[in-house]
Amino acid sequence: MKPALSIVVPVLNEAGGIEAPLRALAPMRARGTEVIVADGGSRDATVALARPLADQVLAAPAGRARQMNAGAAAAQADVLLFLHADTQLPDGADHLVRRALVAGAAWGRFDVRISGRPLMLRVVAALMNLRSRWTGIATGDQAIFVTRAAFDRVGGFPDQPLMEDVEISRRLRAFSRPACLQDRVTTAGRRWETRGVWRTIFLMWRLRWRYWRGAPAQALAEAYR
Repeated sequence: MKPALSIVVPVLNEAGGIEAPLRALAPMRARGTEVIVADGGSRDATVALARPLADQVLAAPAGRARQMNAGAAAAQADVLLFLHADTQLPDGADHLVRRALVAGAAWGRFDVRISGRPLMLRVVAALMNLRSRWTGIATGDQAIFVTRAAFDRVGGFPDQPLMEDVEISRRLRAFSRPACLQDRVTTAGRRWETRGVWRTIFLMWRLRWRYWRGAPAQALAEAYR
């Protein structure tokens, strides 16, 4: 039977944390959701740990956009959801996505909650959600979902090393506003905690500003690293 939803999870060296988010998808798999893990060349046990917890584990070209496109190409459903390995969906996410699409949306995203100790992460998440509603631009942390028809219409994720989520949002927004679900995904705040919350905020603002001004994604990826 054809699945109603395919969830694509791009991964790279996630052995330390891949099992919990994949196990959390088990109730949806039991309801017919397909889970595809697209590995970008992990050198740890990511693939071995993911294999019993997913419907497919693919070897894909390295790079998040390329991995997500590879997962989408292998997916059987007419609705795709792209989930970061450190992000957990809310209960009943498959029903929430279906409801949004039945209401007429071609794509959308969830609100986000960022886990971590710094209280500032709550402010960061709130601003991300507000900005997304205002601009119609989603981030990968918000678990973007899209119909197969809309995904194919914009050519999938652009082959670039950074801002692929911003760019596909911009292309999708050209013909449809996103469904902005208030139900929240929970994403790990590790990059903010590792780099420093304020430092990461200013870095991402600066990179987004440069991207809107036309800076190439490769240059921005080097600055991000």
